[in-house]
Amino acid sequence: MSSLPRPGVRRTAAPVRFTAPLRTGREQEYLAQVLASPMWHGDGVFTRRASAWLRELTGVPGALLTPSCTHALELAAILLGLGPGDEVVCPSFTFTSTATAIAVRGATPVFVDVRPDTLGLDVEAVRAALTPRTKAIFVVHYGGVAADIEDLVALADDHGIAVVEDNAHGLGARWRGRPLGTFGALAAQSFHDTKNITCGEGGALLVNDAVMLERAEVVREKGTDRSRFLRGEVDRYTWQDVGSSYLPSELTAAVLVAQSEAFDRVQARRHEVWDRYARELAPWAAKQGVTLMHVPEGNEHPAHVFYVLAPTPEDQSGLIRHLGEQEISAVFHYQPLDSSPAGRRLGRTPVPCTVSADVAGRIVRLPLHPGLDDDEVARVVDAVSAYRSEA
Repeated sequence: MSSLPRPGVRRTAAPVRFTAPLRTGREQEYLAQVLASPMWHGDGVFTRRASAWLRELTGVPGALLTPSCTHALELAAILLGLGPGDEVVCPSFTFTSTATAIAVRGATPVFVDVRPDTLGLDVEAVRAALTPRTKAIFVVHYGGVAADIEDLVALADDHGIAVVEDNAHGLGARWRGRPLGTFGALAAQSFHDTKNITCGEGGALLVNDAVMLERAEVVREKGTDRSRFLRGEVDRYTWQDVGSSYLPSELTAAVLVAQSEAFDRVQARRHEVWDRYARELAPWAAKQGVTLMHVPEGNEHPAHVFYVLAPTPEDQSGLIRHLGEQEISAVFHYQPLDSSPAGRRLGRTPVPCTVSADVAGRIVRLPLHPGLDDDEVARVVDAVSAYRSEA
């Protein structure tokens, strides 16, 4: 039985969680099927089902499950041949995995700023950061709202460099009708339990360049051509290339398949919550000098996050504290990587990332998951609307 709420059904008052994984009702059934089978490792029936679903959803030539989005990004870095002396431009306002996947190969992450409206990469900042050593651009679609992906791909093409989409927030999102994750040569997805659908810890690499697909399978399988062996294309497999263990187990894939079957229902409920926040918080935001999350025309976003930008850093902490006093969990988000200890040591920042620093000090993310019922959404709206700026 699904745990999706029925609108209007009152539950006993309890803390409102920021996020919670959905239980679709099929996870245990599918896990039992795996445990009853002789194959618990990856690349079995459920791996194939989950991969096929991702290909159908996005239209990409290849979709390879990985243990996490971080692993997908590391796999992308290997496929691009990143190494010492190379530079990769990426946003400062992002999760650490975007940069660590670059740094772990010995390459240098070059941090640039984001646009204040979408929190996606600023194209002109990227252009100014390019050097003869630049080998790729890692693009993050924050909140599943498209960065200026067409302009970024055009810029990369002009300079003969690759684009990798960190699409951890953007599964199901589109820009002008085209799925996010299909613009760059490679894209990374996340199925962490904070994401719209989850298998606890998990990810996938979307391979849009068919030429890379065969090597991607080899690198993912410890450098062997085992995937070809399993398909009956070779009579034995052996070491072919560098690689690592980037293959999740069938247990993980089984949970992901159960989640994927509920994807449309999950998205519908998340959008109901997101739309209500946008509609009912607008008057409060206008009076308090608060900026609500902006979704430019042309975007079909996935309702992954709903954030507000408080007027001041004091209001950020004030609003989070105010909601916490009413047992509503709200949180800040990324701290700029360019000013982090590892960012200063391992990266390069051509120009201070002032927008990233400003946003990090003012952003507040509200509870958003399909388990929220209408009464809980009303509690959040009422509590946020009761907050008054400390400025």
